[in-house]
Amino acid sequence: MVGIVFASHGGLAEGVRDSVTMVFGEQRDLACVSLKPSMAPEEFRAELEAAVRGLSDPEDVLVLVDLWGGTPFNQVSALLDQHEGWALLTGLNLPMAIEACASRMAGSSAHELAGQLLVEGRRGVRVLPEGLAPKASRSAAAAPGAAGTAAPAAGEGGLQIKWVRIDSRLLHGQVAMAWSKEIRPDRIIVVSDNVAHDELRKNLITQAAPPGIKANVCPVSKLIEIARDPRFSRTSALLLFEFPQDVVRVIEGGVPLEHINVGSMAHSAGKIAINGTVSIDADDAQAFKWLHDHGCKLGWQKVPADREEPVWPLVEQSGLLS
Repeated sequence: MVGIVFASHGGLAEGVRDSVTMVFGEQRDLACVSLKPSMAPEEFRAELEAAVRGLSDPEDVLVLVDLWGGTPFNQVSALLDQHEGWALLTGLNLPMAIEACASRMAGSSAHELAGQLLVEGRRGVRVLPEGLAPKASRSAAAAPGAAGTAAPAAGEGGLQIKWVRIDSRLLHGQVAMAWSKEIRPDRIIVVSDNVAHDELRKNLITQAAPPGIKANVCPVSKLIEIARDPRFSRTSALLLFEFPQDVVRVIEGGVPLEHINVGSMAHSAGKIAINGTVSIDADDAQAFKWLHDHGCKLGWQKVPADREEPVWPLVEQSGLLS
């Protein structure tokens, strides 16, 4: 029988499992993995792999994920090449979950089941009054940056940089769903020498782009080049960095960046936490000092709805600059 894993941000996966149990009874070979606010992507992957090992057949597994482009999606996607029998489906909802548990009894493989659930999951989304449903002719209304949307006004000789964010998770759910809607760029650019030379990570990032927005990866030197290229003067961009040191290199290369938004910097050996989501070492602290000394506003903010908090006082208090 196909093993099923529900994977989500927060407690959605457990909530769907509890609802399935209420409707359909106790299920075997059903596991849940949740991404908690303090959890690094590697920790989530470790929990996912542990959950799959507990299934009867760890090579015939259907993973139902909440959000395309989020950390759960990215971590499952990274494992698909290693497990030919796995299938991944996003948009986790209760009709989809119930259908998965019912249909696997017929002996379908994870791949066969995924195709069936794609239809069932969509069918479960309906509206009352029915007149609120958009007409087919209106269903192609463009998202920000989609074809047919008015292009931004041309900039002065180069890339229009609308927002700059440091986030070690790069293009994940908060960026794809919350920040892209707030900033409304037509392109998300991950600026990283490391990712630019990692084909797997590049592919995951381009796949994680939200509807109507393109995602690209480029090394620091390339960003410096295109930032001044008049051919990109009608392109508005959200820039994502893994490390503050790369932001320093971009500014040193002549690209004026005045406001740096800090989301998450993962904890690792040698780093200390300066707040709930940001951990730094001495090199990071020096990079933030350089940015501060050169007039950059440094603000910490997880999602657009949060109030932006200053980062520099936290760096000063860390003891890493002495």
